[in-house]
Amino acid sequence: MPAPEPAMNPDQADGLRRLRQARPVKVITVTGGKGGVGKTNICANLAVALSMLGRRVMLFDGDLGLANVDVLFGLQPQYTMADVVRGERSLPEVVVSGPAGVMVVPGASGLSEMANLSTLQNAGIVNAFSELSCDLDVLMVDTPAGISDPVLRFAEAAHEVVVVVCDEPTSITDAYAVIKVLSRERNVHRFRVVTNMTREGGHGRQLFEKLLRVTERFLQVSLDHAGSVPYDDRVWRAVQLQTPFVTAFPTSLAASALKQLAHRADKWDAPRAARGNIEFFVERLLRQPGSAQGAVA
Repeated sequence: MPAPEPAMNPDQADGLRRLRQARPVKVITVTGGKGGVGKTNICANLAVALSMLGRRVMLFDGDLGLANVDVLFGLQPQYTMADVVRGERSLPEVVVSGPAGVMVVPGASGLSEMANLSTLQNAGIVNAFSELSCDLDVLMVDTPAGISDPVLRFAEAAHEVVVVVCDEPTSITDAYAVIKVLSRERNVHRFRVVTNMTREGGHGRQLFEKLLRVTERFLQVSLDHAGSVPYDDRVWRAVQLQTPFVTAFPTSLAASALKQLAHRADKWDAPRAARGNIEFFVERLLRQPGSAQGAVA
């Protein structure tokens, strides 16, 4: 007779129970093509703004080699994703508490090994989120700039891809490049565009339409203008204070625009079923009634 399986301790049983009952998580990846467009600031403050709406939010700093979400939030994490990749810590062990109750998964900064992970290792990071049994509504993912494997992998594994652009020719060009590669190589065809550091007078809409024209001409994708965040000196003051601008300067123009973006993002549909490719929290989707696996579970 086969040996009986060892009994689970109460903590393991409770974690497994919560995992089985956990709801699907809306995963929003924020990218931007080039550095300097304010991508990380938008991602971090959107996470805080969503948490302020009462959502349970986790923020993953996916810029693994040059992570700076912890700096923006004034955090000093003891462990980072580098410890997870090395197998020294589990993902739940590196999560820290950030502003407004946002749960933060810190990346690592200044480690070349983290900036040059293999495709398999990046996929392993996505799968590592299955270790989390906590109840979440939203996972925000900040990516590095460019079209490296982490950018493509983390965008492909999300349900919403937000592309941040500003009024620079290289920003538009690089944003187009990211959209092109994701649509042609990773089967991502819907993008939400945030125009950042805009001026008054419909400047943000004009900037969006500039990107829209070139994508409509050459690509089969859907672009939605999710919102504009105006140029605001208080954004940079908040960076110096190492605190989110939506909480440090809640009545500022940038904070007001970001809160409007959060209300829109809150209405984006949550995932209902697995799509058949690598995804964050895919096991939660497989247990949904509409999925084939969920139907036989």
